[in-house]
Amino acid sequence: MSSVKIAGDTSGLITLAAPAAAGTNTITMPAATGTMALLETAGLSWQSSIVTAATLTAVAGRGYWIDTTSNACTVTLPGSASAGDEIVFTDYARTWGVNNVTVNQNSLKYQAETTPNPVWSTDGQSVALVYSGATKGWIPNHDAAVAYGVGGAYSADMLIIGGGGGGESYGGAGAGGYRTSTQTLSPGTIYTVAVGAGGTSAGYGADSQISGASLTTITSTGGSRGSNNAAVGGVGGSGGGGGYGSAGGAGNTPSTSPSQGNNGGAGGAASPLFIGGGGGGAGAVGQAGQAQIGGAGGAGTASSITGSAVTRAGGGGGGHRYGSGGYAAGGAGGGGTGGKDGSGQTAGTINTGGGAGGKGTNIAPFLFGGSGVVILSIPDISYSGITTGFPTVTRGVSGKTIITFTGSGTYSG
Repeated sequence: MSSVKIAGDTSGLITLAAPAAAGTNTITMPAATGTMALLETAGLSWQSSIVTAATLTAVAGRGYWIDTTSNACTVTLPGSASAGDEIVFTDYARTWGVNNVTVNQNSLKYQAETTPNPVWSTDGQSVALVYSGATKGWIPNHDAAVAYGVGGAYSADMLIIGGGGGGESYGGAGAGGYRTSTQTLSPGTIYTVAVGAGGTSAGYGADSQISGASLTTITSTGGSRGSNNAAVGGVGGSGGGGGYGSAGGAGNTPSTSPSQGNNGGAGGAASPLFIGGGGGGAGAVGQAGQAQIGGAGGAGTASSITGSAVTRAGGGGGGHRYGSGGYAAGGAGGGGTGGKDGSGQTAGTINTGGGAGGKGTNIAPFLFGGSGVVILSIPDISYSGITTGFPTVTRGVSGKTIITFTGSGTYSG
């Protein structure tokens, strides 16, 4: 039978006797009156309430579950302690890597130091502290993280944008293909990401892609280059604007559902004005060349995968030579501005898949398209932390980890 120590009035005793036969134990209270408290003789007293507040004043002999899903937490250790005092802190929701736990030492030493305050910042971490005395103070008896043990598959949202087309003489370049997907990732599986470069001078944008075992490979085609002189616009993720007097190129090539891009606009007047059409964007077709100015690039499409709405994959504006208009606007989302007689044109914006603007003259060189991007959004609790290729990782975005690849790499589920 387990023994129990009772703290309180010492003028009497409490005895617990096991019954000889079926029945109940009898507790005999002490004769003297007083408040009695039941104490534990071994182990910690784990607190049933999960700590979610921004501050915690810790008490020796207790274990705490700390949930930093919504905010960081500062833990204040006891102001006085005796050798052998223990406290344990555990990451309840595997979010200490998102919102850290900072330790206020409260004048006592922590591993012989009084500053700086320790910070615990690893998902799944548990720290068991034992007070050793005034010389060394609190010492971690255990400080480690455990892997996420469920081992189950989880859902990931994806945005894949190909490289935008490079500029040419008159037609604006098409934006890179724009595709989204929600798929299931498996722990331990490696997923390979390729990010398409923007088209070089008069070049097509490169494809972007994500692939891996059990994953449906998603490829976003690079955007078409702009059109030279009187040529028909090229085809691609989004089509290039037509040269003067010619049709725009087809977008969504090869065909996907939903569509990955739109057609380029037709070129405007030929000699003597030489007006090009706008390149297609993810969200709209390129504008046809106007009376005195090139066609505007087609608008891109907005996504909130990173936590706020960002528009990407706009088409490039068409160039013109002798028209009296100004400069044709690039499509919202990184499309370059169309030039006039060789000036004022701009490149596609990097990592948006934007198409470059037409130059308004057939004299090379021409401007580059914007490179593509691949973005993954996964639950914070499922993020493995294993990547290659140096993507940007942002944690704690409404419970999601955002992995942004601006160059090729991998993610291990």
